[in-house]
Amino acid sequence: MSIELITFDLDDTLWDVSPVMQDAEAALRNWLALHAPRLGGVPVDHLWSIRARLLAAEPMLKHRLSELRRRILYHALEEAGYPHDEAQALAECGFQVFLAARHQVELFAEVHPTLEILAARYTLGVITNGNADVRRLGLADYFQFALCAEELGVGKPDPKPFQEALRRSGIAARHAVHIGDHPSDDIAGAQAAGLRAIWFNPLGNPWEAAETPDAQISSLAELPALLQGWR
Repeated sequence: MSIELITFDLDDTLWDVSPVMQDAEAALRNWLALHAPRLGGVPVDHLWSIRARLLAAEPMLKHRLSELRRRILYHALEEAGYPHDEAQALAECGFQVFLAARHQVELFAEVHPTLEILAARYTLGVITNGNADVRRLGLADYFQFALCAEELGVGKPDPKPFQEALRRSGIAARHAVHIGDHPSDDIAGAQAAGLRAIWFNPLGNPWEAAETPDAQISSLAELPALLQGWR
């Protein structure tokens, strides 16, 4: 069956996300130290306890990472003694500092040349559980659509994001493939929705899940030839 639609995960598929998140957290802490001194050196454990409390009250927040982080910041600031309106304003400003730093990614070297080749032959889309925006990363021209859990209200491995990608593209599942690094969210999720799934595995980790991916790659540069072989 030939492929017409390719959907991509973002974090840890188009870039290494760990250093990005570490830098974003540091940028947020530095900003809060200057603009919200009452918060002080709030322990990470305290923020995690706020997170757990919020998710216990509203479990679907796990799919709304931006809103969840805003609320964690707001509650931490309010508990530190800031009035409601000031806590909300500081939380929003702090979140925007974090979000800007969160988009300072270093794309894998093969991302641009590979996407350029693929975009000329296939319909490309994004399916992500994170809050990275391809428009802020200079990648939007490659993709026909970008779906995130925050907007859909549900994330991978639920089949709904994959089904929405098929609906947006007008392409049947048998002609679609998803590429991602996560065995459950990306591989099992895509296959459950009827798509083929390619595991992005640059570190050469062993596959440990029950269902195997349709293929695996260690570099995105392998994709054009792999997909051509499926035509």
